[in-house]
Amino acid sequence: MTVTRRGLLAAGTAATALTAAPAAAAPGADGGRRLRTGFERLAADGYAPLDGQRVGVVTNPTGITRDARHIVDVMHADDRVDLVAVFGPEHGFRGTAQAGGSEGRHDDPATGLPVHDTYLKSGQPLADVFTASGVDTVVFDIQDVGARFYTYIWTLYDCMAAARLAGKRFVVLDRPNPVTGRSAQGPVLHREFATFVGREPIAQAHGMTVAELARLFNGEFLSAPVPLETVTMTGWRRSDLYDASGLPWVPPSPNMPTPDTALVYSGTCLFEGTNLSEGRGTTRPFELLGAEGIDRRWAEEANRLGLPGVRFREAYFAPTSSKFQGRTVGGIQLHVHDRAAFDPVRTGIGLLVTARRVWSGFAWRPDHWIDRLTGSPWVRTAIDAGAGTDEVVAGWRDELAAFRRVRGRYLLYR
Repeated sequence: MTVTRRGLLAAGTAATALTAAPAAAAPGADGGRRLRTGFERLAADGYAPLDGQRVGVVTNPTGITRDARHIVDVMHADDRVDLVAVFGPEHGFRGTAQAGGSEGRHDDPATGLPVHDTYLKSGQPLADVFTASGVDTVVFDIQDVGARFYTYIWTLYDCMAAARLAGKRFVVLDRPNPVTGRSAQGPVLHREFATFVGREPIAQAHGMTVAELARLFNGEFLSAPVPLETVTMTGWRRSDLYDASGLPWVPPSPNMPTPDTALVYSGTCLFEGTNLSEGRGTTRPFELLGAEGIDRRWAEEANRLGLPGVRFREAYFAPTSSKFQGRTVGGIQLHVHDRAAFDPVRTGIGLLVTARRVWSGFAWRPDHWIDRLTGSPWVRTAIDAGAGTDEVVAGWRDELAAFRRVRGRYLLYR
């Protein structure tokens, strides 16, 4: 894996940030830190970066204020903003669509604003959507969950590239990485395996905020930089989990119901590349894993790995949708007891290794989707060859170190 860096000087001239000591404390009612999102800071500044601009917003139900109002509703009611369009990603602007779906082109009933569909659009077709909407500036505000294969960060990437083609400004309103921004973990995508669950070579758990990712995309991966402005948070530290933010949690997608789901997702989503259920159709997606024919031996084998911060319980469940719909399966439930020590990617690998050992029915998806999720054939072929958890994880050490060096140049917070 090679991550190239196209001069920070060029990127720096194309990107600015509304940032006033982004890691500084914002006093709360109790005298402690109070996180302020990018949107909170934008509004407090009287929307100055949007002055004189016709504005369109790329967002979904997570684009809310601290008091749970949607930013589109807030901006639409404010005469200081000329909001003329909304752009909806996968699942839609108001979140009415399931995985692999969107809401299509329509007028929003609450505001009357035209809502344009961005899902599965990129390049010139998406640039044409921005042009037809009549906007001057595209604003992005969506809550990410910290995993390379969560599609909203690639919506960000595609919208940045399309905005450049359409000659539009791009403004990113930052929100917390809910699983911290302490470090990047896991394999790095190889470009020949690029899809909408990974466009460019970043780590499986990237450890960045969306504003930091936007800076990385602009400086490393776009063929030419877009005029970019990032509105940073204040009061956020890289070690913070989502519950430290004081913000309400809105499920970014139907199978991401809680911050606990996000905590395990960058590891257990790998089971989408197997014939096991990843817990879709249950109340604990990505925390419950299983298949018909699995029993207590999997939990016992997984616990013997001694993975940090997590324990495994024998579990039985009947998904109401997706794999094994309406059938009772056996498997495990993850119980994270030390969130600071927990490594979701290593845990996901350990669970794949042990599932293959204890269940004779284990199989990869025939299309080798696991290679798209992990970014290369390494995980699949190593596990098939009998490699243990340590050996599989060691296989991406060098490429992860290279990504971490590049990542460090674009971080905005301490």
